Amino acid sequence: MQLLWNGLIESIRLLFTGNPEVAQIAGVSLQVSGFSTLISVLIGLPLGTFFALGQFRSRRFWVSLVNTGMALPPVVVGLVVSIFLWRSGPLGSLGWMYTRTAMVIAQTIIDVPVITGLTISAIQSLNPRLPLQLYGLGANRLQVVLLLWREARLPLLAALMAGFGSVISEVGASMMVGGNLKGDTRVLTTAIVTENSRGEFAVALALSAILLLLAYLVNLGLTLLQQRGDKHG
Repeated sequence: MQLLWNGLIESIRLLFTGNPEVAQIAGVSLQVSGFSTLISVLIGLPLGTFFALGQFRSRRFWVSLVNTGMALPPVVVGLVVSIFLWRSGPLGSLGWMYTRTAMVIAQTIIDVPVITGLTISAIQSLNPRLPLQLYGLGANRLQVVLLLWREARLPLLAALMAGFGSVISEVGASMMVGGNLKGDTRVLTTAIVTENSRGEFAVALALSAILLLLAYLVNLGLTLLQQRGDKHG
């Protein structure tokens, strides 16, 4: 209990003293995970909608593949991305290994199946007759999709929260492709692992508290937006 108490005190001290290193690490965490989530939404939202509404023979196979991808181990993603970005790899000439770009790529690969799978569930939870009714009222394909997204906005916002949560808390892939470089690619999760390996448990607990607080504040904003949409829906 004393260790937990020391960690709590240290987290308060780091928060209120404006520690520049912690602020930089938290900023990198938000930047990398934020970009990854944004890209994942831009890919996963239309892809999930396509799989939810599409009628083609291999649809079940692709949906099962997406569902499997939702449990994709981050270390496996980190390994594959590393192979591609390493100097001798197919994309080694880009020089992206041990950069934030590599971290965004890895986190996006982790996040896309999450957003896609939850989008499929959100769209399929709607009345299956709704698209036909919209077409009957004269809506074109784009208008139908936009109206379906509007109707499913609450579970879609939940998908966004789940997607952000899956990458902000990820450590394996980020460490493998980012290198945990101090002042550059170090994020809160990799910093926690580093401090723990040094035996600095109070600092590790403090960074853990800051990570949880950061995730809570982001999800609080999304939750307020979600519940506001429910109130005015």
